[in-house]
Amino acid sequence: SNSSSISHFLLLPLADTWQLQLLLFCLFLAISLAALLANSLIISAVACGHHLHTPMFFFLLNLALTDLGCICTTVPKAMHNSLWNTRTISYSGCTTQLFMLVFFLGSEFSLLTIMCYDRYVSICKPLHYGTLLGSRACAHMAAAAWASAFL
Repeated sequence: SNSSSISHFLLLPLADTWQLQLLLFCLFLAISLAALLANSLIISAVACGHHLHTPMFFFLLNLALTDLGCICTTVPKAMHNSLWNTRTISYSGCTTQLFMLVFFLGSEFSLLTIMCYDRYVSICKPLHYGTLLGSRACAHMAAAAWASAFL
């Protein structure tokens, strides 16, 4: 029988020379470490600071978690490829990376929408803010944002 299966995908290089690949690796490393540090600081500040336990910072904490997920999904493979000069990714690795990226981006967009609603209520309906965005409602909205990413 005449059949074929896909086991690997070929990746196009971002640079042609080893020096440019090394420069890209250092650039990816610096940017990803800065983003990881910034998001980790946001998470630790919101988690440890009791005066930051408000809906705005709760959603900011969730947004920092989705940013960490996006960074940890794509950047390590790109750094590995530029450092070790590999040009392939397995089919299962590609689908896993794509699924995780779509999941984290979907939840990030949902969280940004919820954060817009939070700011709208705080500005336009300040007297109803406590009843519309209590801690239980915020937890439900954050859970819905994470769950909606599977759709």
